[in-house]
Amino acid sequence: MTAIIRPPNKLIAGVDEVGRGPLVGDVVTAAVILDPNNPIDGLADSKKLTEKRRSALYDEIVEKALCFYIARASVAEIDDLNILHATMLAMTRAVEGLAIPAEFVFVDGNRLPKLAIPAQAVVKGDSLVAEISAASILAKVTRDREMIALDAQYPQYGFAGNKGYPTKAHLAALADHGVTKHHRTSFKPIKNIIENS
Repeated sequence: MTAIIRPPNKLIAGVDEVGRGPLVGDVVTAAVILDPNNPIDGLADSKKLTEKRRSALYDEIVEKALCFYIARASVAEIDDLNILHATMLAMTRAVEGLAIPAEFVFVDGNRLPKLAIPAQAVVKGDSLVAEISAASILAKVTRDREMIALDAQYPQYGFAGNKGYPTKAHLAALADHGVTKHHRTSFKPIKNIIENS
């Protein structure tokens, strides 16, 4: 495991993404600089928290962080670039969008996006680095809320429950109702439906 070396006296941002696996919607990223004088208890990998706890932490992060920025890559960009490159682009946008420029960045995962400042990739960073945990919570709550809003427009796909992931019910709904403009046409299950319809 890579050692996490925190540079002293630097403004450190954490970056994470949500939504690489779903068949629908944007990939959402967040960058967060926490305030060392205003700590937040209970930061953890967003996937390990209940929806209620995530939502409460989201509000606390928004209130207490020195700054944060939520960015994305669109479905069109995902289909054009591929999901990995679109995710990296969205991460770069998140860091560049910070109102206070970061001096060092911790990025969840094993790859770094193109950044103009020093950075370290941290595998399982959302469990190990508070700034990444905060970013994962902001990105997850943002994307989940967007899926719930999309569910109101397209109730037959169950987006509020499946969040766009390829569940059995989601795939069955695609077979019955076809593909929406929000689906990622470069993803195999969607490509197959389009080719066979």
